[in-house]
Amino acid sequence: MRKCLWLWGLLFIALGFAWRITAERNPRTERISDVAVAVSLKVLKVKSESKNAGSAGDVLEDDPVGRLKVYVYELPSKYNKKILQKDPRCLSHMFAAEIFMHRFLLSSPVRTLNPEEADWFYTPIYATCDLTPTGLPLPFKSPRMVRSAIQLISSSWPYWNRTEGADHFFVVPHDFGACFHYQEEKAIERGILPILRRATLVQTFGQRNHVCLNEGSITIPPYAPPQKMQARQIPPDTPRSIFVYFRGLFYDVNNDPEGGYYASGRGARAAVWENFKSNPLFDISTEHPTTYYEDMQRAIFCLCPLGWAPWSPRLVEAVVFGCIPVIIADDIVLPFADAIPWEEIGVFVAEEDVPKLDKILTSIPPHVILRKQRLLANPSMKRAMLFPQPTLPGDAFHQILNGLARKLPHPKSVYLKPGEKILNWTAGPITDLKPW
Repeated sequence: MRKCLWLWGLLFIALGFAWRITAERNPRTERISDVAVAVSLKVLKVKSESKNAGSAGDVLEDDPVGRLKVYVYELPSKYNKKILQKDPRCLSHMFAAEIFMHRFLLSSPVRTLNPEEADWFYTPIYATCDLTPTGLPLPFKSPRMVRSAIQLISSSWPYWNRTEGADHFFVVPHDFGACFHYQEEKAIERGILPILRRATLVQTFGQRNHVCLNEGSITIPPYAPPQKMQARQIPPDTPRSIFVYFRGLFYDVNNDPEGGYYASGRGARAAVWENFKSNPLFDISTEHPTTYYEDMQRAIFCLCPLGWAPWSPRLVEAVVFGCIPVIIADDIVLPFADAIPWEEIGVFVAEEDVPKLDKILTSIPPHVILRKQRLLANPSMKRAMLFPQPTLPGDAFHQILNGLARKLPHPKSVYLKPGEKILNWTAGPITDLKPW
């Protein structure tokens, strides 16, 4: 241990020297110095042997089969398959969980063809599969599509009307879930679509005390292409020679010309750039290199700052590639937080503390970093963040089912008395009430 601490101290001395010299000679340098790398490799090499891998706990290994039954409504193809046929890009978009969850459930052993024995009801709607030519999601038709589908199931089957959706779940992977807008201010103004307020929402968005997160919602990871990520794996003993890594926007000038969200207020990304663009410890850039996945596997820390929403695919990528996620998003609710020990595998930095990010990360003891790396090396941790095809035990599909199973049995209070109505079908913006 003394030798380890001595090496870690030497690393910081080398880094400090390199930082001062490099900042003067080349303010755009992004990699740590060769001297520092040589020292850091002795201290921070990832241990890949299974005997050293940390345990994520038994919950990740839970098998949902036998614990719940799901009835999948058969909707007209205009709600799902025909939408996908028009734009196959939706299969690789970060919102694709809604598509793959539908496919998974159709062949899952938890599916029942008898709705009378179902614990949960699932309505397969591809509400996020509406992309601009540049691939940005357009959520503006989604409320009308969801309303249309619910009107259909409530008039064709008796099960919605028994609970007004309290035993139904919907996958809503928009930026702000069922608030259906990509800008937070407008998402808050809209609120969750009124007719979904009794349903369980399976969504990527998660933030405590936020109008766009219902109590009881299940927060999931965004979709990241499993096959592509697997194909880009590098040898596990490859040295991690990058201290801090990030690729992405710092200012979204196209969608936010005044920099209102990215650059001010909660502008964590802008703060990262302004404070550390010339810091040799930080390999940060807006450029997205072809070696992006490989670079993450060579990094010790990967920044996961909020942008338009608190979440992003970087969280998935960091976990899968064993890079310690540095989560910069106050009050974020992380995917499967009841199963994944986020406090043990990640580093949480308050948005207001971004200017001190270098000091925070360099002050983490080597043994803490090694422990986080060992936990990240656990295969069950990686599987829980992915939607693979074919599916695997403990993957994100199974974690969603586990979350639904843990909510059973439904309390008797969710079942309505004859003639009782709770939801207001005419609430919300008038544009949402138009036929779809």
